[in-house]
Amino acid sequence: MLTINVALLLAVIVILRLRRRTEARSRFDEKLTVVIVLALGVLVAPTAVGHGILNFLTQLVNGLSRAGQ
Repeated sequence: MLTINVALLLAVIVILRLRRRTEARSRFDEKLTVVIVLALGVLVAPTAVGHGILNFLTQLVNGLSRAGQ
């Protein structure tokens, strides 16, 4: 039986939507892309990948804030 990972499906949809030219997008199209990206973020956040991304971004921000001092 084939199972579909919803987060992977949304990631593919986001990549396909962002590949389009900016001039070809309407406001509704841009809003829909934002909603899809937010849904993807909600699905990825509680996973191990989401925690890894959060840890990486935390270290990056801490490093940048220390470099600015």
